[in-house]
Amino acid sequence: VQLQASGGGLVQAGGSLRLSCAASGRTFSSYSMGWFRQAPGKEREFVAVITRSGGTTYYADSVKGRFTISRDNAKNTVYLQMNSLKPEDTAVYYCAADDPPAGYYSLSYYKAAGIYDYWGQGTQVTVSS
Repeated sequence: VQLQASGGGLVQAGGSLRLSCAASGRTFSSYSMGWFRQAPGKEREFVAVITRSGGTTYYADSVKGRFTISRDNAKNTVYLQMNSLKPEDTAVYYCAADDPPAGYYSLSYYKAAGIYDYWGQGTQVTVSS
């Protein structure tokens, strides 16, 4: 599957952005979809994940209550609604797809970047103070 992230930009602190990640192929609904971010000089970090059906979501503590992940399987798209943005949210945001065997997976599983099979190219989010 190929992933194309979009929606990044420059926004003032307190503002909002909605990122989108469009997937090619007809098996989008078989993938759990995650968002990661990477700030300059820092390692890539987990932001949020949504399971295949959208029934379960997990968030990093740093974004909980401000960001919302959702998906539209009919449109092969996953979204990240980001509200109350802070300067520390500035980073390149990446979407990623994971196709795990059926079963329950905890947050600790999804936080590991290495389990994702496909990655998008990234979209820059810059939050000014």
